Amino acid sequence: MPLTAELRQFLASVHPYDSLSDADLDTLAQLCEAQTFAPGETVFAVGDTATRLYIIAAGEVDVTDEADVQISILGPRNSFGERALLRGEDASRTATTTQETTLIVMSSETFFALIDAHATVAKFFDRRRPPRSDQKDLTILPVGQLMTRDPMTCPPETSIRTAAGQMHARHISSICVSGAGGFEGIVTLRDINGRVVAEGGDSAAPISTIMTEAPLTLAPTALVTDVLHLVVERGIGHVPIVDGAELVGIVTQTDLTRAQAMSSADLVGRVAKAADAGEMARVTAQIPDLLVQLVEAGNRHEVVTRLITDIADTATRRLLALAEAELGPPPVPYLWLACGSQGRQEQTGVSDQDNCLILSDDVTEAQMPYFTDLAKYVSNGLDTCGYFYCPGDMMATNPRWCQPLRVWRDYFHGWIATPNPEAQMLASVMFDLRPIGGDQNLFSDLQETTLAEASKNSIFTAHMIANSLKHQPPLGLLRGLATIRSGEYRNQLDLKHNGVVPVVDLGRVYTLQGQLKSVSTRARLEAAQKAGVLSASGGADLLHAYDLIATMRLEHQVTQIKAGQKPNNYLDPATLSDFARSHLRDAFVVVKTMQSAVGSGKGALG
Repeated sequence: MPLTAELRQFLASVHPYDSLSDADLDTLAQLCEAQTFAPGETVFAVGDTATRLYIIAAGEVDVTDEADVQISILGPRNSFGERALLRGEDASRTATTTQETTLIVMSSETFFALIDAHATVAKFFDRRRPPRSDQKDLTILPVGQLMTRDPMTCPPETSIRTAAGQMHARHISSICVSGAGGFEGIVTLRDINGRVVAEGGDSAAPISTIMTEAPLTLAPTALVTDVLHLVVERGIGHVPIVDGAELVGIVTQTDLTRAQAMSSADLVGRVAKAADAGEMARVTAQIPDLLVQLVEAGNRHEVVTRLITDIADTATRRLLALAEAELGPPPVPYLWLACGSQGRQEQTGVSDQDNCLILSDDVTEAQMPYFTDLAKYVSNGLDTCGYFYCPGDMMATNPRWCQPLRVWRDYFHGWIATPNPEAQMLASVMFDLRPIGGDQNLFSDLQETTLAEASKNSIFTAHMIANSLKHQPPLGLLRGLATIRSGEYRNQLDLKHNGVVPVVDLGRVYTLQGQLKSVSTRARLEAAQKAGVLSASGGADLLHAYDLIATMRLEHQVTQIKAGQKPNNYLDPATLSDFARSHLRDAFVVVKTMQSAVGSGKGALG
């Protein structure tokens, strides 16, 4: 039946139709119809041809997926059916009324004509994150877009005199040394002046005698900011860019003059030179202001969290150096690693510390107190800098997480062989390990062998999948969003544990299934999509959902910081516009659907 005057008025109150002129709204109302469904009626089912968009005027609709798992209960003012329409696919969900329900029904022809004619409507139904403004800041570009390609190289047996002549002829300040096995090292003019000219060295000697072997390198996908941070923290002026074992370019200080200075690099530089934790804390106290600056400049969420995490990484390395200066050289090699959000390079304005120590198997009982003191020094310093102690004691100060490499291998083997609830939790956290400072050889094959062993154990994989479903998106009866019912954060959404964490957990499952080495969540999702662990459509949906949730979380923290409040992860959905609330609900629905697919053993969405 046609829309009544009352339904036409209702439609005028629902976004994005409230943006239409009276004349356009009248035309739309004439093209729509009203349908009433009894309780328990199916509006459409999985596999049905998608031909209509539905807007709930009264009543309630239960939406389930292919496995008959409930993913949402929708009330008045919510729409459904647009997903299949926009993708040109058959319905992948079933919509059933739970009570007498009145729907405003719009044909696909009317729906697409409306999108074509009205930008506001088109924007509302574009479930991707709205595009950011153009960026002038080169520091967020991949270094592959800034580096000098095909840098000059020479064999290791080339004489110093010959190499210096080649550098002079090309007006360059460095030359890379490559042998039969690939890239071996780098020599700069400073090396030649200091090691040959000033010391009276033999200019006929092979260039390999003065080269810096195995210098710090970056991948082409690293950010220009990563180069800036290396320059200010490590005091180097030339960063070779390698893809695997292949030298593909180099970034020098001359290249960096083309990149704008960035405050995160300034903070990294000041932390790297700090004399003690107190001085560091005065620098890290500026992180909230940096977060505001980065978010308001339109940087993507994964760029913002990378830059914020870089400061924590630098603080950790500086504290390690200060600890060694006070305690003396370490008796055996060690490696400090971060896990949790720092391990994934996803720190925001609210971060605790999650870390551990892997020690050389040569360590003796008598040498353990050194590392106990080292851990206390660094963890106490991080706490001073605002990275508060882990509530679960997942820190190197806990003797359990300060152990020789052989013990760590036993840990992972035991968690995989006996996947009890504690093992699931610990394995989940430890899959996010990332080396920060020390001897990286202690971690070189631990991740690879662990992933290989874990992926072959179907029971462990099943337990990890079950563990990934413990955190559920906040979907419920209140306009599709379920808020916290009591306590300090009553009527708010937890954007961390019910928003970001479910996607983080899914990323770990995909990492396990595909034996992927990526650590950050977005990189894991992209790698899973590329490896076929995630389908193209399912991966695209989940990436868009994750981007929206993570970005909204950062924007919420920025709003709090600007209001003089301490940032947290709790958002009152009543503060959102209809547009933002609808998109957030849709993002949660995508996450819930992907959880359902993994939980039912069907893997990714098709």
